[in-house]
Parts: sequence; C-alpha cells; structure tokens
Amino acid sequence: MTPVASTRSRGARVEAAARDHLVRAGLSPVAANANYRFGELDLVMRDGATLVFVEVRFRADDRFGGGAQSITHAKRRKLVRAASAFLAAHPRWADAPCRFDVVEASGDIERPVLSWLRDAFRADDC
Repeated sequence: MTPVASTRSRGARVEAAARDHLVRAGLSPVAANANYRFGELDLVMRDGATLVFVEVRFRADDRFGGGAQSITHAKRRKLVRAASAFLAAHPRWADAPCRFDVVEASGDIERPVLSWLRDAFRADDC
C-alpha cells in the first residue's frame, strides 16, 4: 500500500469510528467527505434540528497537542467556507442552526480513543 493510500485508509477508518461514536450519542448522519474547492467536510451530522459540521483529527501521539489544537485559523476558515458551500448546495438545511464540532482520535488506529468536542469553534471566530 502506498503512503497516500495508507493515509486515506487510516482516515476512512477513523472517520467511520467517529461517525459510529456520534450515532451512538444520538446524532444522525447527513453526509461524509463533502468536497469543495476550498475544503472538505469530514462528516455532516444532525443533532436534533442543528446541522453539525465535524472535523475528525487523528493523532497517534499527543506529545505535540491534541487534534483540536492542530486546527489552525486558516483551516477553520476553510471549514466555514466549505460549510457555506454545503448549505448553498443543500437548501433544505439553509435555515438550520449550525455548529462546528471536532472529534479527536488517538492511539491504536483499529480502536482509537475518541474525544468529542462540541461547538469547538464558531463561524464568526474565523
């Protein structure tokens, strides 16, 4: 397996674990890997009437900070722009309240330890 393929495979496994974790917590899946020219939304979920844009971050080792700490101001701006594009492409959700969550994953890729950070940042912070 090439390094790119292994990174994608790892990402897909961690995102699936995060999605399953959020579903067990009561959220409903709306979309996954929604790609736009300025960014990708890992997961889009529904929490009641709220649309939740979820960034999933894996760290094998947290010596250099957790996954949420790796989301820079520029990355947050990209996520907000991608969320805006998602809402424009899906008018059904255009008036829904929205939030940005982060799921941090660490440890063993096959059984990652997950930490869900609700409302990790706001669009107006970007």
